[in-house]
Amino acid sequence: MTGPDAIVATGICKQFGATMAVEEATVVVAPGQLVALLGPSGSGKTTLLRIIAGFEVPDAGSVLINGRAVAGTSWVEPERRRVGMVFQDGALFPHLTVAANVAFGEPAPGRVERCLELVGLSHRARSYPHELSGGERQRVALARALAPEPEVVLLDEPFASLDAVLRSSLREDVARILRQAGASALLVTHDQQEALSLADVVVVMREGRVEQVGAPEAVYAHPATRWVAEFLGAAEVLPGVAGDGSVDCELGRFPADPSLHGDVEIVVRPEALVIVAEAATDGADPVERHGDRPSDRPGVGPEARVLSRSYFGHDQLIDLELGSGRRVRSRAGGDTQWRAGQRVHLRVEGPVTVLDPAARP
Repeated sequence: MTGPDAIVATGICKQFGATMAVEEATVVVAPGQLVALLGPSGSGKTTLLRIIAGFEVPDAGSVLINGRAVAGTSWVEPERRRVGMVFQDGALFPHLTVAANVAFGEPAPGRVERCLELVGLSHRARSYPHELSGGERQRVALARALAPEPEVVLLDEPFASLDAVLRSSLREDVARILRQAGASALLVTHDQQEALSLADVVVVMREGRVEQVGAPEAVYAHPATRWVAEFLGAAEVLPGVAGDGSVDCELGRFPADPSLHGDVEIVVRPEALVIVAEAATDGADPVERHGDRPSDRPGVGPEARVLSRSYFGHDQLIDLELGSGRRVRSRAGGDTQWRAGQRVHLRVEGPVTVLDPAARP
């Protein structure tokens, strides 16, 4: 028999003056799960985290931590919720050593040493915060959060103040440490790459409301709204017409929900829009690409004209113009040099999402 969920926040509402910061938001964190609250500035994600931590009182809704009601039907003060917090700046005490910072919550004997070993900083136990790098300070903050053996760990933009290289390496370390510790964690971030690469579940927030919840692969490949699609990464959105279980657009015909009829929007990620081959210009067969001729593989899509390309080494982003004049982008490997003015064939090889434009924008 499994235990209760680590966090169950249901129907949370919070208003500051005329601003509805959080509106009917629900978040669930299963035991041992890392869930990311992802959204732009002002989306309500930090307010929701603070309500779960006990730093804010919700106007409506309830919070359960490990099955125990801490807000809503009853109120439990933050220090009694058994929640570990990691803040953006680490919030270490500058006059205390690393070991003393980790010991601040009075953990069990031997716990400080175990947590410092877990974060790889045993050799820094006698150092002071000003003697540490930014990444080391955040790892100390994580060790301090884990030391009292909390039921959940809450992380509020813990990598935002670090440079890009350090942020990338540290977030992988933090995810590994949390999983090694078996911790249930809720991470607030505005960084799409961070949320998609680290979390087991992504909760996308917008204007105080939860827009979509799902595995990283699901919310990226099958966004619930156009806003989610464009917020999570580059997305090509084309008009289409749906009917009889399919949808037609300039890129071709694709399956669709049979209940959809009339005007719809089709979302395709640039990496799913593949340049198949150069278009024939004199009646000859299309140029072979990587040993693959369009005649050998069905489903070659429309022609397009290459406008420009941005080369990144490991891949490239190619800007194209379709016959209608609509511009789209294709993300491809960096091995083929596509030239401006070149005419090519396109094909969709990946998820296609069909959206009802009458749904929430």
